[in-house]
Amino acid sequence: MFGSRQSGATAYTKVGVETGVLSASPHRLITMLFDGALAAVASASQNMKAGRIQDKGLAISQAIMIINDGLRASLDKKAGGEIAQNLDALYEYLSRRLFEANLQNRPEILDEVTRLLKELKGAWDAIDAHPVAVAAPQPKMSAYDPLAPRVSNLIKA
Repeated sequence: MFGSRQSGATAYTKVGVETGVLSASPHRLITMLFDGALAAVASASQNMKAGRIQDKGLAISQAIMIINDGLRASLDKKAGGEIAQNLDALYEYLSRRLFEANLQNRPEILDEVTRLLKELKGAWDAIDAHPVAVAAPQPKMSAYDPLAPRVSNLIKA
């Protein structure tokens, strides 16, 4: 009648993730993508070691999707210049390595991808730790403000 406890927990988790995404800053969204990719690669590694081929393939596919459709797609190659071009090439490399790890069943490739993702995430986290200060624009003062207090020129007797 009410469903299983597991389905309720799954629904709650999904709502929590969706709420987190909706309220996250652009910087936090990228952090969440890194976290998701790292979790998917860790799952792929566990499944590879346990011989669960189908689960390994699904986890690697999820990691590739996060890298290509999330991290790579978020790059602004015009505004980002050379840095964005280099990140695009690195993300493409990570996707290719994940594909090779799946085909060749090589956990050391997953370890390499994990190391690179952690380095990228660490650099991304460092950016958030030192946000660029942006000065708030000062309101313009007009030469004459009829509502501004004035000093009286009257002399008291």
